[in-house]
Amino acid sequence: MIPLRQVVSEFDTAFEDEIVNRRNRKRTITVFADPEKGLATELFARVRPQVEALELPPGYSLEWGGEYKDSGNAQEALASTIPVFVLAMILVTIVLFNSLRQPLIIWLCVPLALIGVTVGLLSTGQPFGFMALLGFLSLMGMLIKNAIVLIDQVNIEAESGKELVTAIVDAGVSRLRPVAMAALTTALGMIPLLMDAFFASMAITIIGGLMFATVLTMVIVPVFYAMFYRA
Repeated sequence: MIPLRQVVSEFDTAFEDEIVNRRNRKRTITVFADPEKGLATELFARVRPQVEALELPPGYSLEWGGEYKDSGNAQEALASTIPVFVLAMILVTIVLFNSLRQPLIIWLCVPLALIGVTVGLLSTGQPFGFMALLGFLSLMGMLIKNAIVLIDQVNIEAESGKELVTAIVDAGVSRLRPVAMAALTTALGMIPLLMDAFFASMAITIIGGLMFATVLTMVIVPVFYAMFYRA
C-alpha cells in the first residue's frame, strides 16, 4: 500500500468539455428554439435580425439550420429539376395540338394563376414555402388540363363548321360546368388539410389558385384564343 501523497503533489480542478460536437470538422454549439405558437417561419423572421446583429469573437461564425436549411435544400433540389419537367409538359402540349399558338395560349395563363395564390396566402397569413411551391406545381397541372379541355372543345366546334366566335362561345358554355365542378371538388378535398400546420399553405395555394384559375380558363383562355386567331 502506497499513500497517494507520495506520488501526487497537489490537485487542480479544471473545466473540460465532456462532449465535443463537430459539424464539417469544426467545433459547433447548436442552439435550438421552437415557437410556443404560430409558425416557425414567423419566429425565424423575428429572431434572425437580432441574432445576426450580435458581434461574434474572432474565429467564430454563425449558420442557420433546422427548418430553414431543410426548406432551402429542398427548393434547390426542385429548382434543378422543374425546368426539365416544364419543358416536357410544353412539348406534350405542342405534340397534342400540333401547333404553337394553342400551347402558347395555355402557358400564358399559368403565370396569372399567381394572382389567386397570392390573394389566398396573404388573406390567411401563410408563407410561400416549400409546401406552397409543391401546391403551385400541382395547380399548374390542373390549370393546363382545364385549358386543354376547353381548347380541344373549341377545335371540335370549329371543325363542325361554326364560325370561330360562335365556336369559342359554345365551347365555353359546354365546358363551364365540367371545369367548375372539377375545381370545386378539388377545393373541397383540400379543406381537411387547412387544419394541418404542415399542409395548410399547400392547401390554400391550391384552393385560392384553383378558384381564380377557373376564371382564367373560362374567360382569359377564350379571349387569348380570339386574339391569336383574330376572331
